[in-house]
Amino acid sequence: MTATDDPAQPRISPLPTAEWSTEMTTFLAGFRTAAATGAEPSGGRQSGANLLGTLARYPALAKPFLTFTGHFLSGSALTARQRELLVLRVAAVRRCGYEWAQHVILAAGAGLGPEEITRISEGPAAPGWSATDRWLLTAVDELLADGVVREDTWNALATEFDEHQLMDLVFVVGTYTMLAMALNSFAVPAEAALVPFLPADG
Repeated sequence: MTATDDPAQPRISPLPTAEWSTEMTTFLAGFRTAAATGAEPSGGRQSGANLLGTLARYPALAKPFLTFTGHFLSGSALTARQRELLVLRVAAVRRCGYEWAQHVILAAGAGLGPEEITRISEGPAAPGWSATDRWLLTAVDELLADGVVREDTWNALATEFDEHQLMDLVFVVGTYTMLAMALNSFAVPAEAALVPFLPADG
């Protein structure tokens, strides 16, 4: 699922933890909201060490970015299940294996079953989705294809979601699309603990 030619060779090598700046180490020491934002695994979550090590090369970018993404992991108006449905669809469409593997773990913790997780790659047309899940997946595909949620999709979602949830939906898709582009373009390698969760096509 990775879009780079040789995902085993990072274009920007993750900085080993021992070489992180004091600024970055201090920032991350107080930032333990989810798997991708902790220096160590917590509660069965994965560390995201290679992502963090890559970002650690640029603390001035990493700190505001991680602070912003922390909203979706701990303060979003969407449920964790809804968030993970959106993120995994982004990862599938953008062919980002690292993002997929990280969020398969989070999705399982958020209540998505193995069959549902597999079906996300098939998209909103796959049989078995509830109406709400189908509209959420449709919104992802429309945002990725056209940069806008179409009118009928928006109206359907607006019957169930309030303004904050609709705003979070668009920002989740946009943020994790940007992250997928970064992960693929930098060729961030999956840690050993993530490898079992990578998609079958890599």
